[in-house]
Parts: sequence; C-alpha cells; structure tokens
Amino acid sequence: MQVTLDLPESIAKRLPTEPGQLISILERGLRDVWSATAGAGREVIEFLASGPTPAAIVTFKPSAQLAERSRDLLEKSTAGSLAPEEVAELDELAQLDSLVSILKAEARKKLTQVA
Repeated sequence: MQVTLDLPESIAKRLPTEPGQLISILERGLRDVWSATAGAGREVIEFLASGPTPAAIVTFKPSAQLAERSRDLLEKSTAGSLAPEEVAELDELAQLDSLVSILKAEARKKLTQVA
C-alpha cells in the first residue's frame, strides 16, 4: 500500500532517508505505549507510588525477571537478531532506564544537600 502524507517542513527534515527506518518509526508509533514492557513500567510506577525516600531511589533495582529480559534483548541486539517488536521493547526499556537514571541522580543531589 502506498500512502502520501503532507507534513510540516520541521518534521519532514527529521525523517530518515532509508524506507526501512521510516517503517520502523511508524510501527513504533502505532502500537500501544509501554505495550511490550508493561511489567517494567509497572515496576517503576509501583515503586514511585510507594513514596520512596531519596536513599531508596538510589538503591532501586529492577526485578530479576526484568533484568534477565533486558540481558536477553541486548544479546539478541548484539547478534542482530531482534524482531521489530523486540527493537521497540528494547527502546522502551532504554527510555525507562534513562528515566530511572535521572531520578537516581536527583535523589543523590538531595542526599548530598542534606548531608
């Protein structure tokens, strides 16, 4: 199927030139947010909803199951054998990891300000 889109220039300039990359972007955008990594997102949400202290945030670690899934996806990525859904899942896990890293950095700041 061929589709023609009228896009603002600012978005059109950011599009990749490779058709496969554009298809991947569209696939990611059309699926439900956090679909494949709902468990990962849920872990972080439940942890934050518990009202953790800065010290608890600094020591937060994902469950063993989530850590194992992340390792599996990274190994498959290194081998170049990720399915498109797994690429999206790994991207979501990376975004979640970035969020947790920022939270930990802010929590460390709070701990040093108190000390």
